[in-house]
Amino acid sequence: MNPSFDILARRVAEDGRVSADELLEMRRSAWPDGVISKDEAEAIFALNRQLTERGPGWTDFFVEAIGEFVVNQIAPKGYVDDANAAWLMAQIDTDGHLGSMAELETLVRIFEIAKNVPQELKDYAIRQMEKAVVEGTGPTRRGGALEAGNVNATEARLLRRAIFAPASDRPAGVSQAEAEMLFRIKEITLTADNAPEWKQLFVQGVANYIEGFATEAAQIDREKAIELERFMNDTSSSVGGFLMRMLGTLPDKAGFQRASQGGLGVFADREAEAARGKVITEAEQVWLDRKIDQDGKVDEYEQALLDFLAEG
Repeated sequence: MNPSFDILARRVAEDGRVSADELLEMRRSAWPDGVISKDEAEAIFALNRQLTERGPGWTDFFVEAIGEFVVNQIAPKGYVDDANAAWLMAQIDTDGHLGSMAELETLVRIFEIAKNVPQELKDYAIRQMEKAVVEGTGPTRRGGALEAGNVNATEARLLRRAIFAPASDRPAGVSQAEAEMLFRIKEITLTADNAPEWKQLFVQGVANYIEGFATEAAQIDREKAIELERFMNDTSSSVGGFLMRMLGTLPDKAGFQRASQGGLGVFADREAEAARGKVITEAEQVWLDRKIDQDGKVDEYEQALLDFLAEG
């Protein structure tokens, strides 16, 4: 750890607050070379727990520093490995809960800037987001505040950011686990004073899971990204050999072949895939019926969802 950063962090911890000048000094000492060390990242987490006042400036610094460490410090950049995912969850869970808005904003931001993260972190984020929206309080980084017991416009926007982030459970779409989270939040807050943005997100989010489509190749895991980076840095590699190795690991092999051959058929396939996604399968219908029938009545949110699906 940079000695000057260590001294500054200790001083700020004793004060319980951080000034604008101290934040600037932290930025200069924490990553003058663009690198955040593990010791510095852990010191920043510890400092966040010790602060009695956390202004927007501190939250911005925390989000940027921890996001940089978790997502971009290990090659290939943009991919969170198992070790960093475990480290992040352990840091957040040190005191048994998501301790501050800085931690929540960091979790969401990591999913926005990463290309992919381990499944364990995706499952963890769904649990933490649900708990934060239902139980959390306090101001957010982008204005507004969390309110316990209901879903306001700020919370709806935060949920939308997390669900549709590139590294989420279903990139640019809604997974079954995320749709079930939306249903659980809806049940808990059904009679609360909720914002219109929440009903819109519930309807659009669940409908996206049922009618949307997402190619399985939209995300590649870190191991495949490492192989790709090695290939890009190896001038002796065979392009054909590399493509064949990658082809063997992709779910959509036929589409990959057409794309690699420069054909336009892949675009037609995507249109056809989107059209097929609009057709509700038997499994999706069973899932939807079970969710709606579980309490024996159709509430206003469920009716809005059914009306939206009927409009097609």
